[in-house]
Amino acid sequence: MEFGIFILKLILIDFFSFNLYSFKDSISIMKILVIQQKMIGDVLISSIICNNLKKAYPNAQIDYLVNSFTIPVIINNPNINTIIEFTDEYKKSKLSFFKFIFKIRKERYDIVIDAYGKLESCLITYFSNASQRIGYREKDKFFAYNKKVAHPNKKETYQGLAIERRLNLFSFLMKKNKIDSYPHIFLTPQEITESISFFEKQNINIVNTKTLMISAFGSEENKTYPIPYLIELINVIATNYSDSVILLNYLPSQKNQIKDIVSQCSPEAKNRINLDLIGNDLRSLIKILYHCNILIGNDGGAVNIAKALNKPTFTLFSPWIDKDSWSIFEDNILHKAVHLKDFLPEIFKKFSRKQLKKESENLYQKLKPELFQKEMILFINSHIKNNHV
Repeated sequence: MEFGIFILKLILIDFFSFNLYSFKDSISIMKILVIQQKMIGDVLISSIICNNLKKAYPNAQIDYLVNSFTIPVIINNPNINTIIEFTDEYKKSKLSFFKFIFKIRKERYDIVIDAYGKLESCLITYFSNASQRIGYREKDKFFAYNKKVAHPNKKETYQGLAIERRLNLFSFLMKKNKIDSYPHIFLTPQEITESISFFEKQNINIVNTKTLMISAFGSEENKTYPIPYLIELINVIATNYSDSVILLNYLPSQKNQIKDIVSQCSPEAKNRINLDLIGNDLRSLIKILYHCNILIGNDGGAVNIAKALNKPTFTLFSPWIDKDSWSIFEDNILHKAVHLKDFLPEIFKKFSRKQLKKESENLYQKLKPELFQKEMILFINSHIKNNHV
């Protein structure tokens, strides 16, 4: 009720100040705002909107509104003029959010593209007063969009729904320009050189040593492959790739959990694992992953980063996550993913998505390593020479 009154006040203020920022100098450059809040993978995927529109409108100002913690994946992107930071303060304080909305309005954007489609982004889009306000038809709130596009539920290509949905948001603006649907991360030569030193300090020669990164945890507990199974996979990888280095991707706060996992690994796996080569922040992780040969493990931000760096990925999806939506560019050559539904499809006829999430822990126990272990090794073999074959 309180938030509803807040929104009503915004609408009334907007009504009485409708023409306040509507005048735009005819010689001004085009201004485009892309909105994508929340997670790392989402922000990286939606950056394709900025990349492509800059190609179609090279003189336009293209700004990207994202949550603070996701900024490292879009740093140095030449297709983004300004990164606009959406902070936690805007979620906690209605007054701060109010000020932020009208700060956006003062920018007088010509086009606003809402790739997020939640209440906050709809409000930002609506009050922007942009002449073109683009968003998903199924997610429109308060008539925020005057150009509504489809938000399909069934994928049509190997690109996956996450990409296909975003293509709907901007493809009609591209004129005759060819669309690049692949996200990209832009590292500077200095960052690449700097990251080599991370490996050298650990006596790892990146030219002669194969480095496999394993994403040990999902973004949530119910997106994390059962730890005993993960340990089994680590042991198998260590046995098959005895001249490789295994890196584990985890947050600093998860270090004790990682140490416990490693303590249960085989002696051979312990010898292969390097726990000291870890980034202190997201940008450092990107620099390290740039020099890895492959990424294996839980679906999440690290997988999307690896894909943007053109690294092979073998991804494990939680039973309650829709693989068609989030397994982008799954061609079974450079990128492969496994899901319980691939092996036991009949189970999924019994549950709704809400029930799947509730039962995810029990269902994940059914995705035993033996179901896809050989498949995983064959995939790794295709990208890393196996000394035992």
